[in-house]
Amino acid sequence: MLQEAPNQGYASGAPAALVIADSADVAAAALDALALAGCTARKRVSFGEASADLSNYDGLDLIVIEAAGAPDALLDLVLARADTMARERSLGIVATVLPEQVDVAVAQLLGPHCQILCNPARAERLSAIAGAKWHARGVMDDVNREAESVRLRRLSEEVARIAETLARLTRSDDAEPRVGVRDRGSGYRGPDPAPGVEIDAAEIRSVIRARRMRAQFFADELFADPAWDMLLDLFAAQLERRQVSVSSLCIAAAVPPTTALRWIGTLHEAGLFERQADPSDRRRAYIGLSAKGIDGMRSYASAVKRAGLYLV
Repeated sequence: MLQEAPNQGYASGAPAALVIADSADVAAAALDALALAGCTARKRVSFGEASADLSNYDGLDLIVIEAAGAPDALLDLVLARADTMARERSLGIVATVLPEQVDVAVAQLLGPHCQILCNPARAERLSAIAGAKWHARGVMDDVNREAESVRLRRLSEEVARIAETLARLTRSDDAEPRVGVRDRGSGYRGPDPAPGVEIDAAEIRSVIRARRMRAQFFADELFADPAWDMLLDLFAAQLERRQVSVSSLCIAAAVPPTTALRWIGTLHEAGLFERQADPSDRRRAYIGLSAKGIDGMRSYASAVKRAGLYLV
């Protein structure tokens, strides 16, 4: 297991992490993943210490947060301060939370520099930390200026290295492939809804029910499509003028929470989702379709109905 090394980091060439956790036991899994990803834990601090001040910790590449056991009164404060520090210093954040902490986490952390995990497997922790390491060292920013083929090759090499490490350690934790939808340059939008084509929430809800019925006859993983399930759920909620919490949207995705949170972040980056604050509770966040997302869903549904087809 990785030992905390306050005086290492840049000197050793390994990316340096600040670990926020209230006990060594809680931090153990994060330290293990940091070691496998080739990172150094500069220090572990408690939530009480982190709530007092984070600005004194220099020479960092990423912040790893283990929220289990964190006092409710300190959790959102620490997450907010870590988010601010990460934005100011271009650091990556990997936060592992309990299911009941998901809404609080997304209220404070949502962006390309943050990854939120919930009951993650070992491989998911490793994958998240490896991704944060890339972002922190500027690789992700640099590859945006490279040809797509070069970017894919570099990502494939990193994934292959991680897979080889995991294969040597365990056969039980297989990281799920991550499919990107971040093509911001396409400028695609669907055709405008045809006049007279009505779309109601009941139709969308019936599609969602039909999709869920497949689980009675086939294994769930055969048809896992969390992005589309979440788009359908939020579109129905939009038509119903109803808000959807992050935890509720994770349930609608019908996949493990960490996978759902990853997709929420991906679709947020793609400009299809937007975070909506709860005016009565700053510790709670809602997720809704952005104007781009609403336009795309309305245009798609209208085009399908205009062609005499069924929504799926």
